[in-house]
Amino acid sequence: MEVKLHDIGEGMTEANINHFLVKVGDVVRADQPLVEVQTDKMTAEIPAPFSGVIKEFTVSEGETIPVGSTVLLMEKEYSGDSRRIVPKTSQVMKKKRILASPYTRKIARENGVNIEEVIGSGAGGRIVDEDVLLYMKGERATAPKQVEVRKPVAPAASVETDVKTIPFRGRRKQIASKMSQSLRTIPHCTHFEEIDVTNLLIWKDTMKSSGQSISMGAYFIKALSVCLKEYPIFNARLHEEEECVELQPHHNIGIAVDTDEGLIVPVIKQVEGKTMKEIQAEMKDLTVKAQEGRLTMNEIKGGTFTVSNVGPLNGSIGATPIINEPEVALVAFHKTKKRPMVNEKDEIVVRSMMNVSMSFDHRVADGGTAVKFTNRLRDLIEEPQSMLLELM
Repeated sequence: MEVKLHDIGEGMTEANINHFLVKVGDVVRADQPLVEVQTDKMTAEIPAPFSGVIKEFTVSEGETIPVGSTVLLMEKEYSGDSRRIVPKTSQVMKKKRILASPYTRKIARENGVNIEEVIGSGAGGRIVDEDVLLYMKGERATAPKQVEVRKPVAPAASVETDVKTIPFRGRRKQIASKMSQSLRTIPHCTHFEEIDVTNLLIWKDTMKSSGQSISMGAYFIKALSVCLKEYPIFNARLHEEEECVELQPHHNIGIAVDTDEGLIVPVIKQVEGKTMKEIQAEMKDLTVKAQEGRLTMNEIKGGTFTVSNVGPLNGSIGATPIINEPEVALVAFHKTKKRPMVNEKDEIVVRSMMNVSMSFDHRVADGGTAVKFTNRLRDLIEEPQSMLLELM
């Protein structure tokens, strides 16, 4: 019987085969993970639909396949079948789970490196390209249980050529498709604003000294929720065929996370009812899961508005972010930098300034509304005590 790649959520069309968790001849039980796949949003496992024996793999590790494709063949076991009965005490051997991108695995395969012998330096022990290359040079320690030291293998001729290629598939390909669709469909308009975060930094330090540590990101997300309550048009979905704009009842704010596999956007649900402490804890947990490839489908779907906080990357003073369709707006917070500013008394003072860019769907909202939205956001950030009135 065939085990196929099924749609695991939100319009998935294809997935990359990361690696198999079983081998031909293994006896497996129902719901046991068989293969790990990578979509544009998450790493997931395909479970056995029934108990049985693995007969044949129909695809290879590193291959990208469309939904509906057969992944492997199994022989189903029936209770009472005298020819083959799955013992309840069967010990099923699983392959060691390795966190590595398809391209990293490809480098290892092409150079004869057993990737299970490489120790990863990435988040959660993820193996990155450099780990494999260092292992080939004999400069990286191997797994503790290794008995025989593997000699470095000379790189394949293709690695030494001037022209190098990387796979355009899996998450990268899905991201490209979604971004292209967003730009083709949505008339983007981007509004820029600069915000003085000096008082917010002072407030943050004051809170920290009193034992209440709140991150800037958590404050930004809560402030955005306040703004979305006052300007719900930016927390909406456009249904052109039905000729209506659907205002969403909750503020499910997606946080753009940069990972080794590409951009992914986990979602903090119902922000309007959460405290900054709760937002901060959930944001930290989702970020770690995203970087380690452990997000569930429920944690990446249902977003109504997206935030991109690129300030911590320390390399951006402005951008024109692409809207995460079917949402209608996105806000990006950029690098904070001390600048000389002129105050109301015409005095030159040093202030910590941050640029903000807001992209919005011009079919749904106009520039004037976007300006009002960012003005409200600016007020909440520049005068942190004003947030108290919103939380009372």
